[in-house]
Amino acid sequence: MSQEFFNSRAATWDEKIAEKNPSKLRTMIDRLDIKPGASVLDVGTGTGVFVPYLLQKIGRHGKLTCLDFSAEMLKIARAKHFEGNITYLCADIASSGLADESFDTVVCYSVFPHFEDKPKIFREINRLLRREGAVYICHTSSRQAINKIHRGVPEVCDHLFPENEDTRRMLSEAGFTSINISEGKEDYLVSARKTIAHHL
Repeated sequence: MSQEFFNSRAATWDEKIAEKNPSKLRTMIDRLDIKPGASVLDVGTGTGVFVPYLLQKIGRHGKLTCLDFSAEMLKIARAKHFEGNITYLCADIASSGLADESFDTVVCYSVFPHFEDKPKIFREINRLLRREGAVYICHTSSRQAINKIHRGVPEVCDHLFPENEDTRRMLSEAGFTSINISEGKEDYLVSARKTIAHHL
């Protein structure tokens, strides 16, 4: 995954790449079970396309941490001056340095194919979630459509969605249960919950 690739495209991302249909974004956020007051980690914030919708969900008592490894992308997100309890963190989710069990919910909007080591990142997300915390992997385009686009761009031609059974297996091996994968003609949503450890 190339920081240079995303840094170089940050200035034109909203114009050329990002989802521009607010109804698609609203429909997606409505499908995520995020409670008011929740502490949420937004992985791969990019230019902040999904941020206002997340802020509406968590309300004024919630906390949103926006993480991206592209400094230029985060710079654009910051410049939008979103109102709310927001922290911006320029880091790689694979080695974020964030504390164990810091979040109620982790959201990965429009970033999943770019995860280089998906099993490792799922384990890291599990570590960051509190007991019964949820992870959501969501896109406002179909898996097939995004794979087709990525195959046509040399820098990200191998940044592809796995088959659904592989995604399910990786999540399960990382300690997630209640795994649900929903594919539509214009969307993709995976939800899973952190397994509760039972101690004798």
